[in-house]
Amino acid sequence: YLGTSILTDSDSFQDVVVKIERPSYHKPFLGGFKNRITGAEFHNAGSQTIPKKRPDKGIQLFCRETQTVFEKNKPQQTKNTTSTQMTKIGLYVSNMSDKLISPGKYFTAEEYHKRRLEAVIVLQTYFRRWLAINVVQNLREEKRLRLAWEAQEELRRKKEKEDRLRREHERRLNAKTQEDFELLYHALELWRQEETKRINGTLTGAERKAAFCGLLEQEAQLIASIGRHKLNADEENQQKAILRFLNKCAQPKRWKAYDGKITEMDTQYTLRARELFEIYRSISMNDIPKDERIDVLLTLR
Repeated sequence: YLGTSILTDSDSFQDVVVKIERPSYHKPFLGGFKNRITGAEFHNAGSQTIPKKRPDKGIQLFCRETQTVFEKNKPQQTKNTTSTQMTKIGLYVSNMSDKLISPGKYFTAEEYHKRRLEAVIVLQTYFRRWLAINVVQNLREEKRLRLAWEAQEELRRKKEKEDRLRREHERRLNAKTQEDFELLYHALELWRQEETKRINGTLTGAERKAAFCGLLEQEAQLIASIGRHKLNADEENQQKAILRFLNKCAQPKRWKAYDGKITEMDTQYTLRARELFEIYRSISMNDIPKDERIDVLLTLR
């Protein structure tokens, strides 16, 4: 214990007893500095309080360092004493298991390295031959694949050309869309120009005028034929558009659920549209019996 006085008022002091506890452990040195003039040393302090004790659980615990075993293996060659026994006076050693070794042809280090170099050259020769064979085989396979691909491409281009010509011929014979009729008019214009050029190059005078009159008459007939065909195609296209529209109106409502499944639902409007679609399709048919047509017409009343 240590007694000291504390100033409480301007002229009064109070004696206080201070209890000093000695630490039960040695604090580590954390560094510090020294005053060169006065020589006083100052140490860095990490803590001034007693460390918190862990509660005793009644179980003896060990840290990792006390449980780890450090082992070190070091090989060591022991001495082995050997000896050789020879035949001499008073001692006989059997030579039945002995082997006779005769020296071979001696060659210098230069000859040895020369043989190694020749062996390496032989190995490199066969290895490079193997690489060359692989390269040639790969080139031959690439050539075969290239030729096969070119043949397939040629067949594909030929087939595409034939399909394109067949589609153009079909479009000219059975024109249905605006592009098909433009193709017909373009072909008609090309034909007119060719005929005009032929007439100008081969005929003169009255024959030339008569040929132009005949050409004009043929052109007018072709234009009229294309016009009639266009009217029929427009009517057919309009009929198809009406059927598509009615079919779309008669389709049930569809939506995609969270699990990816498609849900369909019929409403009163889709059911009515489907009924009207069936009636319209029945009326549009020309080969139905008279009684059925009368029944369909009665449903429209």
